[in-house]
Amino acid sequence: MKLQQLRYFVAIVDNHLNITAASQALFTSQPGVSKQVRMLEDELSLHLFVRKGKSLSGLTEAGREVIARVRRILTEVDNIKSMSRELAGQEQGELVIATTHTQARYVLPDLLAGFHREFPGISISLHQGTSDRIAHQVQDRQADFAIASGQSELFEDLVTFPIYRWARTILVLPDHPLARQVDVGLKDLAQFPIISYTHSFDVDSDQANAFSDAGIKPNVVFTAEDPDLIKICLRKGMGIGIIASVAYDPLQDPGLVAVNAANLFPDCTTWIGFHRDRFLSNYMYSFLQRMVPGIDRDHIDRAIASAGGAAGITAHNRPPQLQATTTWPQTHNAGS
Repeated sequence: MKLQQLRYFVAIVDNHLNITAASQALFTSQPGVSKQVRMLEDELSLHLFVRKGKSLSGLTEAGREVIARVRRILTEVDNIKSMSRELAGQEQGELVIATTHTQARYVLPDLLAGFHREFPGISISLHQGTSDRIAHQVQDRQADFAIASGQSELFEDLVTFPIYRWARTILVLPDHPLARQVDVGLKDLAQFPIISYTHSFDVDSDQANAFSDAGIKPNVVFTAEDPDLIKICLRKGMGIGIIASVAYDPLQDPGLVAVNAANLFPDCTTWIGFHRDRFLSNYMYSFLQRMVPGIDRDHIDRAIASAGGAAGITAHNRPPQLQATTTWPQTHNAGS
């Protein structure tokens, strides 16, 4: 069994069972990938894929068991390489972050620019998507860190730290009736078509629950992952927008008026998470310290060692650029 074979196997799975796409991602030939995976199956005496003719249609039960173990093996191989480079004093590698469009566009750029100045030898890759996609990428070791908001069973296996709290903002056009209204309630919002984030009105989402608890049915006409797309549709008169407050700047968003919605919906917490078995290089510790207010290396290590994940830390309101520092409350063991 060769590491190359294991990497080929993972590449096929990560490219939706498309061997051609996998071979392109690996910069090798399709026949070579197929041959190596066949050799792996022969050596293991297992069928890893369900095949329909020459195509792959899924993983067998054995394949699902093997892929999970292979990912852990390759993670440890990468950990050893990272440790070796660190011991040799070589600050080289890649930082892969899975996050939402809002965080990628409005929160991370300034921080990543500072990180790049400190670690010019580290390349940075941002993978943007929904919570489901972020969870998939981190669980499958395709990303080092997840940065997301809210609570989700999708991320229970991660070590997590809260970063900051944020509220929602209602955006309208200047001539909209809500732009002149002092107190805006959920009933007022429900009178107009609503544009908001994908999944923001799913069952059990706090935004949906706010309307449901009040016995009000919102008129949701459009959802998107990207707040900039929401603002475009708003400018085209499709409705009122509900977005994260960090995604609105009156100087950068002329022609849009913000209506405070802090009293209508509960605050959200943005947090950062990673796998407990991920080897943290010096640059990863530095990234965490840039992201999380007041955290130090010892605190991170204690959180990794804790059976409950990261110690329960209160997230504070901070500027979107995350430049303010905050004193940690007393540490205690609890999932967050």
